[in-house]
Amino acid sequence: MKTIKDIDIENKKVLIRCDFNVPMKDGKIIDDNRIKESLKTINYCLDHNAKIILFSHLGRVKEEADLKKNNLAPVAERLEELLGKKVTFIAKTRGEELENAIANMKPQDVILVQNTRYEDLDGKKESSNDPELGKYWASLGDVFINDAFGTIHRAHASNVGIASNLPSAFGFLIEKELTALSELDHPQQPFIVVLGGAKVADKIGVIENLVTKADKILIGGGMAFTFLKAENYEVGSSLIDKESLEFCTKILKDYADKIILPVDVAVTTEYSNEEEYQVKDINNLAYNEMGLDIGPNTIALFENHLKTAKIVVWNGPLGVYEFDKYRKGTEEILKYLVDHNIKAILGGGDIVAAASTANLKDKVYHASTGGGATLEYLEGKTLPGIAAIK
Repeated sequence: MKTIKDIDIENKKVLIRCDFNVPMKDGKIIDDNRIKESLKTINYCLDHNAKIILFSHLGRVKEEADLKKNNLAPVAERLEELLGKKVTFIAKTRGEELENAIANMKPQDVILVQNTRYEDLDGKKESSNDPELGKYWASLGDVFINDAFGTIHRAHASNVGIASNLPSAFGFLIEKELTALSELDHPQQPFIVVLGGAKVADKIGVIENLVTKADKILIGGGMAFTFLKAENYEVGSSLIDKESLEFCTKILKDYADKIILPVDVAVTTEYSNEEEYQVKDINNLAYNEMGLDIGPNTIALFENHLKTAKIVVWNGPLGVYEFDKYRKGTEEILKYLVDHNIKAILGGGDIVAAASTANLKDKVYHASTGGGATLEYLEGKTLPGIAAIK
């Protein structure tokens, strides 16, 4: 893996693709974790007297109205606070203002360029990896560092496009992510996979790729009910991914000893946090009941399979963790992993958000910053952002 330590950045103009795609509300940053994750690479460049030009996307830009709400100006302000030094924000993605600002940079100056997806308003130039745009951005610097793990599974102008035109390497965040995930290429045994979330369809590639490597796959969340339906259980009004029933039937037949499903669930008749719930055995669900979390016997069952695990990878919560009534299954299993020092890799997205809500994110072995990227890695796919630099 070619990292920033393997490339000469001393006194160079260094373009860094960061992941500043932070959650925002009313123009305010709700969670600045992704900005903090970029600091190690930026500070390394400062220590080497580089001129630092930062790129990132924020949200999706499909129409004019998206420009204002996805402006990176608040990120520039927060980054300035975290770095303790001035960050010059250029509210354009190209043109004379940007070029002049870069031409006048001194060593250790930091510029943040406007949201790269502003370029999507005119023909999706960023998201389609427009070759002219990638070449233009590359012309602004001497070397390129990709440190945006969250977009490494996408071929965009600001990652693959720039990397195709400049000497390139990975930043410290991507190095950390890939080092952790590479442990799953040839995992220590027992190797346990925990899968939750809503739809089976989103996890088919992961299941197919990992079922031969894993000792067990523990399944919770909404997707568990499609598997239970495939086993002919009455699942009431629980979430069902009908298109994936055939896949579930086949995987359960081929790997009956590896797939572990819930034995009891927290059920209610209404998808809300207000309605009362009760715990029922999966044999006893009524036609109008929906399962929104795993039950205590399932928690015990999962913990029994996890107790000897050498490494665990987990994607997707085991219940509707947005409702505090249905967080118990997810939080109990997270606590079990932490309390028993089991090496756990959380695959980004909702399970990392759930761990953060439970104040457990910083206690697990690795919490990924990119859900989509992690899923595609676990599927065994080639990730364009990696391939462009390798």
